[in-house]
Amino acid sequence: MKRKIIQINEEKCNGCGNCINICAEAALELVDGKAKVVKDFYCDGMGACLDVCPVDALKIVEADVAEYDPEKTQEHVKAIRGEEAAKKVHGIAKDDNLACGCPGTTLREIELDDSKEKSDLEITSQLTQWPVQLNLLGPGAPFFDDSDLLICADCVPFAEPNLHQVLLKGRSVVIGCPKFDDSQTHINKLSEIFKSHNIKSITVAIMEVPCCNGLLTVVEEALKLSGKDIPMETKIVKIQK
Repeated sequence: MKRKIIQINEEKCNGCGNCINICAEAALELVDGKAKVVKDFYCDGMGACLDVCPVDALKIVEADVAEYDPEKTQEHVKAIRGEEAAKKVHGIAKDDNLACGCPGTTLREIELDDSKEKSDLEITSQLTQWPVQLNLLGPGAPFFDDSDLLICADCVPFAEPNLHQVLLKGRSVVIGCPKFDDSQTHINKLSEIFKSHNIKSITVAIMEVPCCNGLLTVVEEALKLSGKDIPMETKIVKIQK
């Protein structure tokens, strides 16, 4: 079947093992000093390993490979890493802390620092359009014309307290979730937006959790499909400041 999976550039790979350690599905191993996919059906294609590669040797591609099998993957992980690690396999969700099996969804409480000085100034919204959800927007929306575009993961506004002044001000915006939305639909729509408008720049704002990196992959694929060369930067937002 055609689906997303990790592809490894062996010429770039330096054998550091970072990708192997972070992969909850244990889909990667070192062979002759290079990272390899153990079996296609162990790799869920979510891209948790992308952020930790120091030499940019990994990327998500769409290929004709075996369907991801969470049950076989769990058995595989249990055999080499134990019961607790097996609970974190994507698609199994046997750990209450892992709503969808992804380590990036681990529950945590955040202690606020009340000692920090607070401002009495009211924050003014910098939102200049509606709607903002990519699923609801048509490629022909006029506010994309000659705009600097912010492509934002859904969770970012809740973690970045200065979003309006730091990220949104002076930009049009679309938001989406790289984990729960349909990636190919977003790729197609964004490519049409890029082709239909003179987008001056793109800012991609994502959370620090590995699966959020999928939004960056979506934008990169959409740019390739559009044939446009638009300046792009990435902003990574931490869960706790």
